[in-house]
Amino acid sequence: MKSIAFALLCALPLLAVAADNPDEDFFQKAAAAGMAEVEAGHMAQQKGSSQAVKDFGAMMVKDHTTANNKLKTIAAAKSIKLPKSEGMMNKVKEKTEDLRSGEGFDKSYIKSQIKAHEDTVALLQKEIDSGKDPEAQAFAKETLPTVKKHLEKIHQIAASAGVQ
Repeated sequence: MKSIAFALLCALPLLAVAADNPDEDFFQKAAAAGMAEVEAGHMAQQKGSSQAVKDFGAMMVKDHTTANNKLKTIAAAKSIKLPKSEGMMNKVKEKTEDLRSGEGFDKSYIKSQIKAHEDTVALLQKEIDSGKDPEAQAFAKETLPTVKKHLEKIHQIAASAGVQ
């Protein structure tokens, strides 16, 4: 019985940490997605053939850098460690390194951006609906309209480029 009580006593600090950061998973996923968007946006500006893809990439860099900085500030105040941008850049480069510049890159980028933005809309909506951290929910509410605009824009680019 003493060992059970001791184990529970030892677990209390862990429970307290989890209770302090109920939405840590959201912070991790949102940060990873945001950093990937910035890196992919840089690549679109360099490798894209159409001006629409290059412009969309520039918008991703600008908008997601702004959102990433807000998220970092909130996470830092809560002592939540976010993924490192260097690791994210390497993952994005690994996935896209085999792509050539030009039209082949554009089609792959457009398809990946549709999927990424659909996933991000779902992530943000889930946080709004069931998150426990008020600041994380506020971030999600503030960011969702921008991500929805990105999704609408990339669908328009896809339609113009004949990408399904």
